[in-house]
Amino acid sequence: MAQTDKNLAAEQEVASKYAILAVSTYADDRVKVLNRTDTFGIFDRWGDVLPLPDGIHGLYFRDTRYVHHLQLQLNDTRPLLLSSTVREENECLSVDLTNQELYDEDGRRIPKGSIHIRRSQFIRNGIFYEKLELVNYHHQACRLLCILSFSGDFRDIFEVRGMKRQARGRILQPFSPEPHQLILGYEGLDHIRRYAIIDFEKNMPVLRLQEPAAAVFALSLPPQLLQVLEYSISFREDSLQKIGTNHGDALKHLQLQLQEVRESFPEIFTSNEQFNNWVNRSKTDLVSLTAHTPYGKYPYAGVPWYNTAFGRDGLITAYETLWLLPELSRDVLFFLSAHQAQTLDHATEAEPGKILHEMRHGEMVNLQEVPFQHYYGTIDATPLFVLLAGAYFERTADEAAIQQLWPHVQRAMEWMMHYGDRDGDGFLEYFSRNQHGLSNQGWKDSYDAIMHADGQLARAPIALCEVQGYAYAAYQAAARLAHVVQQPELAEAWEQKAIQLKKQFNASFWDDELQAYVLALDADKKPCRVMSSNAGQVLFTGIADVEKAARLAKRLLEPDMFSGWGIRTLSSRELRYNPMSYHNGSVWPHDVALIAKGLARYGHQQQMLTLLTGLFDASLFIELQRLPELFCGFERRRGEGPTAYPVACSPQAWSVAAVFLLIQAMLHIEIHAPARRLYFHKPVLPEYLNDVRIQHLPLGDQQWCSFTVYRYQSNDAVGIQFMEKPEDWEVIIVQ
Repeated sequence: MAQTDKNLAAEQEVASKYAILAVSTYADDRVKVLNRTDTFGIFDRWGDVLPLPDGIHGLYFRDTRYVHHLQLQLNDTRPLLLSSTVREENECLSVDLTNQELYDEDGRRIPKGSIHIRRSQFIRNGIFYEKLELVNYHHQACRLLCILSFSGDFRDIFEVRGMKRQARGRILQPFSPEPHQLILGYEGLDHIRRYAIIDFEKNMPVLRLQEPAAAVFALSLPPQLLQVLEYSISFREDSLQKIGTNHGDALKHLQLQLQEVRESFPEIFTSNEQFNNWVNRSKTDLVSLTAHTPYGKYPYAGVPWYNTAFGRDGLITAYETLWLLPELSRDVLFFLSAHQAQTLDHATEAEPGKILHEMRHGEMVNLQEVPFQHYYGTIDATPLFVLLAGAYFERTADEAAIQQLWPHVQRAMEWMMHYGDRDGDGFLEYFSRNQHGLSNQGWKDSYDAIMHADGQLARAPIALCEVQGYAYAAYQAAARLAHVVQQPELAEAWEQKAIQLKKQFNASFWDDELQAYVLALDADKKPCRVMSSNAGQVLFTGIADVEKAARLAKRLLEPDMFSGWGIRTLSSRELRYNPMSYHNGSVWPHDVALIAKGLARYGHQQQMLTLLTGLFDASLFIELQRLPELFCGFERRRGEGPTAYPVACSPQAWSVAAVFLLIQAMLHIEIHAPARRLYFHKPVLPEYLNDVRIQHLPLGDQQWCSFTVYRYQSNDAVGIQFMEKPEDWEVIIVQ
């Protein structure tokens, strides 16, 4: 084997260790997920967390699973499940249970189905709360034991994903410093003690401190009377200080927070209730993933594997929602500018001006067993940062924010031209300088995601096709912003860079035989002549020539690319196609939405509607209408939903935000705040939507508009009616 092949094989071995192993699957467990930014829980339908081999159930905080066993029993038997649901606002898991046939302490029979148990669970401010309500519907009083078992394995999220460690820290013996308190603990190799502090608020239990620890409540249940048990679990590092409040107050505060969010989000209402459910579920999921940081709100990428700040994911999620929630884009830009790389560091792949890839917490990053504490191994976050900054100004005319962001935009542009374009050929390309980092650094970052038609993996440095589109849009955006800050020389230079890049890209990446742009150029500038969804993402950036965009739009909807649910990441004709893989044939909703936005940009509205309809139909088969990170790329089968990808994140920020970009593409609305204009470019509606109403769409300066887009019954023509609009804003409709 040649030395280069040996090196490539070694890189692939390192890269593949970050893959999420299929043994971590929960596809067959019908799990329930509660999440609030840094904290999330994965439960079974009973509301329990069971210590299954290779399972992912648990209560997690800051990239560590604190609790891996939480189980309710009555007299050492598991209750029977009646129903289980996550409420519409995503704030609470509500479970109804009843008893199996039992015998109480006096030997009296308790018939099956006599006792109703309601479990209400939620998460707020890094604390898990549960309320148990028990009612005896038997005609006789009964006495029984209600047992809650707890155990913590304190495994790092990368361990749960399947990575093996040579050594771990020490699990501490459960202890009870106060009668109402049970504490699970772990002393890590990073010398941090992590605690799960369980506080019981009503009816002090008898505590068992052997593993698994347990709280035992001896209950006397008269007929028809309600008995209530409440407890909370706080997750702490190097502290046993109690935080939080009681169950009732915490729930009240959570509901008030959700109400504030509802009122700040423009209302989207359509004639189709199922479509409305999709929109509303996506809205609540996005809220649940959005963290409050010192720089504003930031959407965490997804539960369970990526429940932290990712640069690319945050930027694309912000872009998908920009027309509705411009303040989210502003906050994302401020957060990432605060974490922009200042120095050169091969260990973290930081380079001056580069935008963050991801931030992690936990024992393994503290010990540098993985390099992701502040990791910059991404080629696309930096141009996406500039792209979003330009789009944010077009949407808001917020000159004050742009003045603050301008130094960071300049540094990002300097990175693109010096570090991003390693060989000076005009294209952005990546090459990992850390053998423990990511070998592929675009959004398809699996080790095997970039290949040639013969199946051989491409050798870095690699220039991805969609990244050149991001760079083109970034040059254009930076040029517009340079005019805003009165730097016309920079503006002209970047405008020329954009023109040159577009010409060079269309000459170097277009392939007549594929009728598409090639996936990438490898280290030898050899094109990766495979048909991929990356080519489709080129469209929303505007870098494609008009004639090529028309041919590509047709090509993307051919059966090898369009599964019936969405665009496959890789054509089914390609050698490495696998519909069950992560990036080589699966369907990613955010990818489909970006492609749909690009189709609309070039006037291919019917193809855009095909993609919208595919994802909407998929949502109808998926629990809660929550589009996951991805699903398998099998061809659509009549009467069946899409095949689940076993370890997909759900909820995932850029997936749940996809519907908002799809609606923007459907209405083809563009908001140009500097000119105070609203543009509608040939809006269309699918046959299942008679109308779409948008209320309180913010326009800045405490102004907003409300309007309805409707379809005439006599034909497919679309009309627009405004209910409110500032007088100094102009509406331009192109039919």
